[in-house]
Amino acid sequence: MLKIPALRWGKPYESLETDTVTHFLTGEPIAQVSQANGGLLERDMRFAARARDVLRQIPCGELIERVKKAGELYLNGTLPIGDGQQSPKEFARQQSASTGLPEHMCAANMQKNYFVLTHMNQMLDALTRGLDLEILSRGYGVEQRGVVVSYQAQSPVVGLVLPSNSPGVHTLWLPVIPMQIGLVLKPGPQEPWTPYRMAAAFFEAGIPREAISIYPGGGEVGAAVLANVDRAMIFGGTATVERYKGNPRVQAHGPGFSKILLGDDVVDQWEKYIDLIADSVYLNSGRGCINCSGVWASRHTDKIAQALAERLGPIEALPPEDPKAGLAAFTVPGSAQAIWKSIEADLGENGVRHATEPYGPRLVERERCAYLRPVVAQCESPDNAIAKKEFMFPFVTVVKCPQEKMLESIGPTLVCTGITDDAKFQRELTDATHIDRLNIGPIPTIKLDWLQPHEGNIVEFLFRARAYQLPKEKLAAI
Repeated sequence: MLKIPALRWGKPYESLETDTVTHFLTGEPIAQVSQANGGLLERDMRFAARARDVLRQIPCGELIERVKKAGELYLNGTLPIGDGQQSPKEFARQQSASTGLPEHMCAANMQKNYFVLTHMNQMLDALTRGLDLEILSRGYGVEQRGVVVSYQAQSPVVGLVLPSNSPGVHTLWLPVIPMQIGLVLKPGPQEPWTPYRMAAAFFEAGIPREAISIYPGGGEVGAAVLANVDRAMIFGGTATVERYKGNPRVQAHGPGFSKILLGDDVVDQWEKYIDLIADSVYLNSGRGCINCSGVWASRHTDKIAQALAERLGPIEALPPEDPKAGLAAFTVPGSAQAIWKSIEADLGENGVRHATEPYGPRLVERERCAYLRPVVAQCESPDNAIAKKEFMFPFVTVVKCPQEKMLESIGPTLVCTGITDDAKFQRELTDATHIDRLNIGPIPTIKLDWLQPHEGNIVEFLFRARAYQLPKEKLAAI
């Protein structure tokens, strides 16, 4: 069994209090992880400025090259973790064993992180809209148009309260180090693997150890991150997002409520898009905020729901090592049962039809975990309670709604795929402020352009644009 310490600015710290990470099916211990506490983190934050200082001694361009090297190490290398070593295959197996995600999905998420790391120069060019990164480093500079601009870092480090259930979220913080901002990571209890492997790859590639801290622990540690770091991200449910709404120090990432809208001009050809819709719902076990949880159309909703049910309904829960496994386990005791009880209640409402019911029970209980098989629910109205729900498995509602009422009814939407050639509807979609990321045309909600941000631009979150003036003779010297 691995023994994994906390990292205090790159230095291992073994605490008396530990948490044992176990295999979700067998209960076998995988790792013993040292637990930090809020007081420890608060004391360490007195040295946060040093993280940015050591990174600013390395030019941004050089940091980008080191991060690219780290990407290769992360994907292909055998790296230290705690008192042991970890190959890529061992990483995927251990991550699967503790999170319930099938092993092949863990390997696929590694590819996503690898892509972001190895294309970091293009990522940052897109995120900064072509800004010379030395301007972020120096704090000011002259743009190509000859105007002085200034970007002030709002914190020497960014804190992240990370989840256990979706390894894909790590792509959001990977650009931080090349912008010379340090990392304070609080891993999810069941998913310490990505933060530790990424840190090991960074260190081996030449990123200063003093720039990264990892504090495993309970809710107290997460609260300490948010209280003591001037810029932090947290991942959670709707209640978490509401709690930090309007707080400029915290960027809260919650449910996506991502949707596909079929315009009246294409809905009669809905069969052309059914595979795209099914993939948007099902891939990555439906765990992502970018997975589709609602399909909206003015007609044919019964046929669309039936076609989706035929594709998704028969899918079975398979062992995590099976390359055909498409469903992730719910590893927290009672969570799948509680979710299914809530869904069952909503399925009993008038105007709701459970389209996947003919394909057998949806709740599959094992000795130490449970699975939820895909659910397709047809709704006669946006007012049906289940039409406003999203869950962490392949779950989708097919909602009947006139096109002219869709945008006022769909609610907040992280990714919206609007399949339509109607110029007026396209304009309305483009202008809708409650849609974050918009796809016009037959593009799956799960297909991201990594060179475009979603859920907030991390550069704008970490840096403040401000006025900055210099005498002309000083400008010439820049």
